[in-house]
Amino acid sequence: MGCPNQLPEGVTAARDTKDCSPSSSSSSSSSSSSTSSAFMVNSEIGAVLAVMRRNVRWGVQYMDNEDQLEHPLIKSFKEIRKKIFSWQHQWHTINPVLYLQPFLDVIQSDETSAPITGVALSSLYKFLTLEVIDLDTVNVSDALHSIVDAVTSCRFEVTDPASEEVVLMKILQVLLVCMKNEASVKLSNQHVCNVVNTCFQIVHQAGAKGELLQRTARHTMHELIRCVFMHLPDVVNKEDEVTHEVNVPSNEQSSTSNGYTGSKIESVGGSLNLSAVVPEVKMDETSGEVGQTKNHVVTEPYGVPSVVEIFNFLCSLLNAVEHYGIAPRSNSLAYDEDVPLFALGLINSAIELGGAALGHHPEILALVQNDLFHSLIQFGLSPSPLILSTVCSIVLNLYHLMRVKLKLQLEAFFSSVLMKIALNKHGASYQQQEVAMETLVDLCRQPTFIHEMYANYDCDISCSNVFEDLSNLLSKSAFPVNSPLSAIHVLALEGLIAMISGMAESIGDEAPPLEPDPSSIEDHESFWKVKCENFENPDAWVPFIRKMKHIKKKLTIGSDHFNRDPKKGLQFLQGMYLLPETLDPISVACFLRYTTGLDKNLVGDYLGNHDQFCIDVLQEFAGTFDFRDMNLDIALRVFLETFRLPGESQKIQRVVEAFAERYYEQSPDILANKDAALLLSYSLIMLNTDQHNAQVKKKMTEEDFIRNNRRINGGNDLPREYLSELYRSISENEIKMTPEHGVGFPVMTHDNWVGLIHKSRQTAPFIVCNSGDNSGDRINHEMFAILSGPTVAALSVILDLVEQEDVLQVCIDGFLDVAKIAGSYHLDDVLDGLLVSLSKFTTLLIPMSIEDSVLAFGDDSKARKATVAVFTIANSYGDYIRSGWRNILDCILSLHKLGLLPARLARDAADDFDSVSDPDSGKSTVTPVSTKPALPPTRKPSGLMGRFSEFLYYDTEKPAPQPSEEQVEARNRAMETVKDCHIENVFTESKFLQSESLSSLARALMLGAGPSGISNSGDDEDAAIFCLELLITVALNNRDRIMILWQGVYEYIANIVQSAVMPSALVEKAVFGLIRICRRLLPYKEDLTDDLLKSLQLILKLDARVADAYCEHITQEIMRLVKVNVGQIKSHMGWRTITSLLSITARHPEASEPGFETLEFIMSDGAHLLPANFVLCVNAARQFAESRVGDVVRSVKSVDLMAGSGVCLVRWSREAEEASLQVYEDIGEMWLRLVQGLKKVCLDSREEIRNHAVLMLQRCVTGLDGIYLEDEMWLQCFELVIFGVVNDLLEIVEEKSVKEYRNMEGTLVLSLKLLTKAFLHSLPCISRLVSFEKIWVGVLNGMKRYMEVKFRGKRSEKIYELVPELLKNTLLVMKATGILSLPDSDSGGDSGGVWNQTWVHVKTLAPLLQSEVFPDEELEPRAVGATAPVPEANLLVP
Repeated sequence: MGCPNQLPEGVTAARDTKDCSPSSSSSSSSSSSSTSSAFMVNSEIGAVLAVMRRNVRWGVQYMDNEDQLEHPLIKSFKEIRKKIFSWQHQWHTINPVLYLQPFLDVIQSDETSAPITGVALSSLYKFLTLEVIDLDTVNVSDALHSIVDAVTSCRFEVTDPASEEVVLMKILQVLLVCMKNEASVKLSNQHVCNVVNTCFQIVHQAGAKGELLQRTARHTMHELIRCVFMHLPDVVNKEDEVTHEVNVPSNEQSSTSNGYTGSKIESVGGSLNLSAVVPEVKMDETSGEVGQTKNHVVTEPYGVPSVVEIFNFLCSLLNAVEHYGIAPRSNSLAYDEDVPLFALGLINSAIELGGAALGHHPEILALVQNDLFHSLIQFGLSPSPLILSTVCSIVLNLYHLMRVKLKLQLEAFFSSVLMKIALNKHGASYQQQEVAMETLVDLCRQPTFIHEMYANYDCDISCSNVFEDLSNLLSKSAFPVNSPLSAIHVLALEGLIAMISGMAESIGDEAPPLEPDPSSIEDHESFWKVKCENFENPDAWVPFIRKMKHIKKKLTIGSDHFNRDPKKGLQFLQGMYLLPETLDPISVACFLRYTTGLDKNLVGDYLGNHDQFCIDVLQEFAGTFDFRDMNLDIALRVFLETFRLPGESQKIQRVVEAFAERYYEQSPDILANKDAALLLSYSLIMLNTDQHNAQVKKKMTEEDFIRNNRRINGGNDLPREYLSELYRSISENEIKMTPEHGVGFPVMTHDNWVGLIHKSRQTAPFIVCNSGDNSGDRINHEMFAILSGPTVAALSVILDLVEQEDVLQVCIDGFLDVAKIAGSYHLDDVLDGLLVSLSKFTTLLIPMSIEDSVLAFGDDSKARKATVAVFTIANSYGDYIRSGWRNILDCILSLHKLGLLPARLARDAADDFDSVSDPDSGKSTVTPVSTKPALPPTRKPSGLMGRFSEFLYYDTEKPAPQPSEEQVEARNRAMETVKDCHIENVFTESKFLQSESLSSLARALMLGAGPSGISNSGDDEDAAIFCLELLITVALNNRDRIMILWQGVYEYIANIVQSAVMPSALVEKAVFGLIRICRRLLPYKEDLTDDLLKSLQLILKLDARVADAYCEHITQEIMRLVKVNVGQIKSHMGWRTITSLLSITARHPEASEPGFETLEFIMSDGAHLLPANFVLCVNAARQFAESRVGDVVRSVKSVDLMAGSGVCLVRWSREAEEASLQVYEDIGEMWLRLVQGLKKVCLDSREEIRNHAVLMLQRCVTGLDGIYLEDEMWLQCFELVIFGVVNDLLEIVEEKSVKEYRNMEGTLVLSLKLLTKAFLHSLPCISRLVSFEKIWVGVLNGMKRYMEVKFRGKRSEKIYELVPELLKNTLLVMKATGILSLPDSDSGGDSGGVWNQTWVHVKTLAPLLQSEVFPDEELEPRAVGATAPVPEANLLVP
């Protein structure tokens, strides 16, 4: 019997394979003609008949009497065969049921064997696959319904296990192809449910059969679920479409919410009955709206109703496992994870394919919110990592698709499952922890996850702080405690990085605005009444959640106070403006109701207190619950879940009375009055104690419970079904009277879940943070304050331990992301902390030899990455670095010491313009980059012995060892790292730093050089020099803001300069740095000019040895300063500093030349002379004129400069006259100081200088005609200058040796001419003076002394001849001007005195001169009145 069956089966199998495999068959069949379809059907009829004829039963009957004994099944095939070719031209008008019916009859017949049934199923598979039946076929819906009905009720005779499995596999194929056919949309809801139900029954049967059938059945089940739920988004809900309502069973009734039935797939000779615990998908007969019949809902094209039923069936699979299998929380090794995994996989497929459309249908949403999520939480705590992984995948999909409607469910899963397992609070295995951590990290990688967690939970007073708990969990999990770095540690780190990078990526180039701080609110506002106007508008919900977070923080503190002392806790809340100044019951009730973290024992005691205020609070507390549409037991669970029922009977009575009154108020349907609610509530509490207290041995039965509650409903009995339902609910699920006291994350008990579902009705809407509108960015600041600390701590610990390059880079990227966010929100303390942490990993601060340090740094990837990160932060976020600059500078100093910095690190904005003339530009103050280690600077030996020993040292010195290839490579890597750091930008770009950060950088540079910048060791001095140069660079790059830095920079340099006793490189850098600052800043800072120039007085305070060492260079720098900035120096004080520095150089051999060049630049042609510097420059020029350091030519030039400056006085006088300015007095004073200076040079011992000075003095006295001088000024000139020169020269001739003052005769001649010319030039002015006679007598006496002077005992003939001549000329001028005239007899007074005094003195000098000036004829008219000559006693002696 087996032999005849094998061949057709093999042929059929081959044909099936041919039909199923090539995709081209499908494409060709779509364009086949009706003729090919007829031939196809005919071919399949032949195949079935062939197999039937091979069977003994069918074959014997057929051979004996074909006409009379022919079986109806064979006859039906033959009938169709007769008609098939007559339909080929009108194929699409033929009802497919006509040619399908024989095949269906074979499938449903219990007389056929497995091979025959298998061939018939293969024929159906071929028709559906090759689209003989398609959407355009007549009555296609009837055809599909007939196929599904036949296949789902398939009956056949089992001949052997293998053929049975083949048939079952073909059933699966046909059912699946029915759902995949494009005409499947015509299937009704009931038929789709039947398909799924049949497939699941085969899955269940396959457990006892071969592996291939098991896998095929499960795969087909998955494909069916995908087909069904893929169709859901396409369902169009028209206004007249049926709204299918499903009664979602509660947890207490879940075991009875689905019926259980045996299999419809029957067989003869074998047992295929399924276990009674297998759920079945079936349409609810009560479903449908009023006025609709069951048939309409069941027979309409499948859509939402069937999807709801199938999804309900899938959820019930989890309930079946929970109720009939081993508890999923069991740790038994015998726990079978196969069924829950299969169920969870189907659910996950349904959710993935159904997408967001699942949440649009209330029935499915209710199943997800209650049954599914409760099961997910239960299975999430199973010991199987596979189950946990699948559960997490489902939750991740639900978060993505339906999070808006699953707010509290998601919170419960995060807190009760993921975080608990991740922290190993559940005794979880390492694999479970890893799965939970992976899920948390995947969630953190979602663009808006962390923002939504913070907005919806951390800022909701009735929710836990999910975001904060998650941050702490990931940070704690990233810490390797006494163990090597594991995958969980890295996962936790990735989670933190995902959170941080998500925040950093959302921050643009512009800093986000800082929102107002709600902590300044001091007015009382009922926190439970704070509402948000629009949860979809960030402008509304962002301020709302910020305010609620502030309230929540205060409530958290208040709950801690309440838990210690309720009375003081309420007083504290009043002080925090959370409760009104005068307490009212509603405020306290809302605080107890909505605040998390309260001790439920204290809450229960407070509510049960006999105090009237507490009783009022209890009434208001009960009034906050919504018990509508709740059974009494559910309402009681919800009520008692919020506090612990007190132990005293009176307190219990008050609490239960309040509950009963509230429940009856909202649910008066069954209960007659509130007393009935009270009695029944008491009865439930007693039943709970009876059923779940171990000390009660004899438990109350259901009948006892019903009997105890007779006639409590207003004298009548409550419905028996109602009481039975209450009894079963309490018996199966205890009402937990004692709250959980577990530390950490809560345990999700049945009552907790019931309370959560109730709470979800009243919770605030889920806030969605759209990545497009950047709404999450507005709360980044508050989130970062929570996240930054744990993240930096975790990054630091892991970076310290890790060596893998990829993890290293992750850590570094995390640090940079933290820095970016901290910089955006101006969090300087975070940035400073980052720099402290990162600088430790650079290894630059570890003391080692230079060679070892460079080698270690070049070989350490972690150190190089950390170094680049340090300077990336410095360059990118320097505005908000404060104390962190010190860490940055320590790294720079270490690199400087190692010789890794570029040769010209410190460069300011003006370097490019004057690098040629800058004496420092050719020298690097930083160790140049080389392959050899840096050596400390050495001093050149001085003296003969020193140079000799140096020569011997060079003769015996061994060549330096060449670095190894490893050292060269390490140095090259180190240099490349330093190049990537762009350290120079820290200083050259400091001009863009904010003021406070700039000041911090300057302070760090000052501190980096050590105390006072003075160090004893060479290395320390080198570091101090380096820091000073950087400080100067920073100052110069911030010339527009120099006032911020100037005082500190000046004091620092002054400390160095004033404490220096010997020349050193540091002092040199300080001095010339100060000059450099002044030179650069003078053109830009007029208001700082005096301070800058005053600072140069530090140079005047240098120790003599230091000043002598640097005098020439200082003078050259001062010359550059003056030449560049002469126009900016306008004050007297500034010029006094400049001229003081120049005057000092007059007697210095090397410095005098640039000093004089500078002075000449100022004074030549009076180009840069000002009233403010005139006298100072004249005095400086006198110093050079008197100096013996230079040659005579320079002294002569100095005198010329002095004399030439008089031109400026003429110009200023003219300008003052034109502008009507009263500055003549100042000009006269300057002129007097000029001639006084020349007077001093006139006494020089050198003949050329002395004579030239006298001539220049004469020019300044007599040649400056444009100057207006007052008469008194001439008096001072004669007394202080003219007579002084005459007297001093005469004294020199009388007292000094001829060798010291050579050729004084010529000088006296010149001075004599000076005397007379000065007198004659000033005669108009001095003649008006009262003291004119005194001046004139002084001139005459001077001439007399000249006549009497002797050289080597002999008088000077030249002078002797010159005096009368000059005197005669003077007298003639005086005569001509009328100053000297014969006085009238009537007049007395001065004129007579001058006349008399003149001739008394002239007679001693030239007796005949009077007659020459006044001949006799001129004296005769006055002879009568002439007086006698003045006696000797009356001569005036000056």
